Amino acid sequence: MVNGLGPSMELQDLSSNWKKLQQTLKADTTKPPKRKANKSVLQPQRNGVKHRKIEKGSIRSQNTNNDKSKAMGSRWSSTEDDKPSASLALWAEDHDIPAKDLAAAYGASLKSTSASDKTTKTDNTINEGLSPAVEAGKFIAIDCEMVGVGPTPDTDSALARVSVVNYHGRQLYDSFVKPKETVTDYRTFVSGITPHLLQSARTFEAVQLAIAKLLDGKILVGHAIKHDLEALLLGHSKRDIRDTSKHPAFRQLAGGKTPSLKKLAREVLGLDIQGGEHSSIEDARATMLLFRKEKEGFEKEHMKKFGQDHKRSNGFADDEGQKGNHSKKKKKKKKLRK
Repeated sequence: MVNGLGPSMELQDLSSNWKKLQQTLKADTTKPPKRKANKSVLQPQRNGVKHRKIEKGSIRSQNTNNDKSKAMGSRWSSTEDDKPSASLALWAEDHDIPAKDLAAAYGASLKSTSASDKTTKTDNTINEGLSPAVEAGKFIAIDCEMVGVGPTPDTDSALARVSVVNYHGRQLYDSFVKPKETVTDYRTFVSGITPHLLQSARTFEAVQLAIAKLLDGKILVGHAIKHDLEALLLGHSKRDIRDTSKHPAFRQLAGGKTPSLKKLAREVLGLDIQGGEHSSIEDARATMLLFRKEKEGFEKEHMKKFGQDHKRSNGFADDEGQKGNHSKKKKKKKKLRK
């Protein structure tokens, strides 16, 4: 009997213990987690250290989630990363395609120029000199990078790089330039120029001659272009200059003052440029895009200064303009005969 009762008693004990365990588990599940309870208690203490710890944790988790969403290709709120490069924007505008759609189609970053490079086959060739396969056209844009020279490099500058693009943003010319003065500040964090890059630079005279040939008979677009021309020791007819830093519509954005190219690119074009080291090629493209965006306004302002016939004097008249001028001359002759 003892042997027979033993197992039955053990089963009863086991059953009793199991019931106690179930009750304990049930009680635990009904209780809120300690962390959540602490969080609800600590939240009112806005100036407390513990509350700040919770805030840091929540921010960290939000950042992690954002990184994951970006990696997965999902959409997120507009940030600096949303802004396309000047190259991409120019190509997209030429083909009536939103830059963001183009970037999405090619799986490229909006800041990257890879999508535009793939589609236009115009990879930037740094220090190429003149690009023989690219036509200059009527309008060209220029941008230069400087380095500091002499005992006061903060105020004294010398030309170190020149880039020129055509109306469609294609690279016409790019070259590093050997400064004649001793470089005392390469300004690498802004200019992108290093001693190594200048080892393969062309002489100032060679670059000056090449740019002078490109400028001949062209309308020159630039931002505060006076400084670029001074650095090159070149002149250009004011009739044939379009300066984005002087355009009234753009100056309004800076309260009547001279706007920076970075500000105009961001507010007018939605482009992100000059985030770190400058690229004279990208800056030239952004300048050309600004001109194209406000081309009609530029020409109206230009006509106020130089009159309606300035196009004929520099040989830039289009076919319609030439026909219009000829017809006016014929009408005047007929009146004189009467």
